[in-house]
Amino acid sequence: MLRPQDTATRERKRLDGLWDFRIDRDGVGVEQGWQDGALPEARAMAVPASYNELVLDPGDREFFGDLWYATTVRIPRGWQDQRISLYVESATHRATVWLNGHEIGSHEGGYLPFELDLTDAVEPGQECRLVIKVNNTLTFASIPPGVVEDGPTGPRQRYFHDFYNYAGLHRSVWLTATPKARIEDVLVVIGLDADTGLVDVRTTTSEADELRTALVLSDADGQEVASGQGSQAQLRVPAVELWQPGRGYLYELTIRLTDRDQLLDEYRLPVGVRTVEVRGTQFLINGEPFYFTGFGMHEDHAIVGKQHNDALMLRDFACLEWIGANSIRTSHYPYSEEFMEHADRTGLVVIDETPAVGLNLGIGGGLFGSQGYPTFSAETVNEKTQANHAQVIRELINRDRNHPSVVLWSIANEPESHTEESVHYFEPLFAEARKADPTRPVGFVNMMLARHGDCRLAQFADVIMLNRYYGWYAFTGDLAAAEQAWTAELNGWAGDGKPIIITEYGADTLDGMHQLIAQPWSEEYQQQYLEMNSRVFDGIDAVVGEQVWNLADFATTAGIIRVGGNRKGVFTRDREPKLAAHWLRRRWLDRKAADAQVEAPAD
Repeated sequence: MLRPQDTATRERKRLDGLWDFRIDRDGVGVEQGWQDGALPEARAMAVPASYNELVLDPGDREFFGDLWYATTVRIPRGWQDQRISLYVESATHRATVWLNGHEIGSHEGGYLPFELDLTDAVEPGQECRLVIKVNNTLTFASIPPGVVEDGPTGPRQRYFHDFYNYAGLHRSVWLTATPKARIEDVLVVIGLDADTGLVDVRTTTSEADELRTALVLSDADGQEVASGQGSQAQLRVPAVELWQPGRGYLYELTIRLTDRDQLLDEYRLPVGVRTVEVRGTQFLINGEPFYFTGFGMHEDHAIVGKQHNDALMLRDFACLEWIGANSIRTSHYPYSEEFMEHADRTGLVVIDETPAVGLNLGIGGGLFGSQGYPTFSAETVNEKTQANHAQVIRELINRDRNHPSVVLWSIANEPESHTEESVHYFEPLFAEARKADPTRPVGFVNMMLARHGDCRLAQFADVIMLNRYYGWYAFTGDLAAAEQAWTAELNGWAGDGKPIIITEYGADTLDGMHQLIAQPWSEEYQQQYLEMNSRVFDGIDAVVGEQVWNLADFATTAGIIRVGGNRKGVFTRDREPKLAAHWLRRRWLDRKAADAQVEAPAD
């Protein structure tokens, strides 16, 4: 499945705007025929957006169940004899689609796109009624998981991740037109032979028997540097310009499907030439050791929630550049395709993560104590969950495998990892990820309940990724004791001979709270906490990265230890720096300058 684009043979139409919207409080929408397009008592709803931020009734904001969206669409009359499809970038957490009252298809999983063929259901030039029923209920089988429990006022949704369960159509919805004889998918595999780039291209076509596939690779100035033919071909690029962290050099691959001299279909794909390798305790990009500096972060903003917004995205990239970050983890779900494309252009390194967060019922949202359920059982996380998890892994890798910014797959955040049941659940999923992409390392993010020596899943990971909060959740306020304990554990992991990335460490901080004697929640304590962690990292060679939790404050479910959400950001939710941001900026820019001096050729 290819992302929609406009080319000489393809066209797309964005359906964003104000749609009709209704919450199905009584679960009667299908029975009453809402799928036919008339939503009684409908209100206007922005698409894309998180609906939760645009309603003011507390019951509506916390509702779980069916959310109905409807709009009227005119199919362009010039799309006659084309394959017409619907491309939905994100419907959280599942969706069913009707067109003029006829069910077209459905999709499970809220953070990845899906495409449905509309060709036989529409007439170019005519209007049609498009209805999407989004369901935001989490179950033990969904990724991420949750459970519906009986409460004193009725059923309530409970979920096990520490960020707000925003719902709706979070990203754009498209109509697309492609030729019936078309390019269906493209896979690019990169290699290097000295200073020659090797670009292996594998294309999948549909209704294209006996047609010719032609490939042209152009540089950033539009000059052709290599060409080839066939569904599988290798393009060799002498004196190749590498995609590098901080310098996202991109070539453009043009794939053309032709019948003799007639162009039938064309697709264009940015290509970055770079290699990734794990060697001992080193993480190598283009054969050079790489040290991750950056953040875990969230697609989270006031008013729009998890909506993709180009302006807000650019502000986040500006914050990352200002502070000297070179990487992020897409915690805890795949980010928008626009985000991934901009990471490619700017050279931002990405750890790409599935939505598998909350698969650890010994904790709740990372910190609230046992949930009262076993993680793995026939009634909780089971074979159906595993099948959905495997499908998410396949869909994520299929979507993002051609992005040079992606250097590492994370198949789960903080799962239960110290039990035999966790091995049975996760071992096949590591295999699934490696089968889908044998070119990148695979890992998961370990949390504090499975310290070194207890974790059963680290054996399957190419890279050790650790979330640790010594000085916050452990040894709160006692940074000297925290430093000693953290150093001891990290030395244990270092002995395993794998690179270690600290994917989370942080301290909640109320911006504007200052103390001469720094205590937790003050800006001074956050900075001293980061200083302590940095001393630990700098003393252990196997540590190849530090990603602070979090870039910015973000929304969570209500709770007495959350003051208006999670406050571990070094930026506020509206992206203004706290005191610690200035300290991190000095640390990371000094490191970048030192690395540049080492890499500079001798006179």
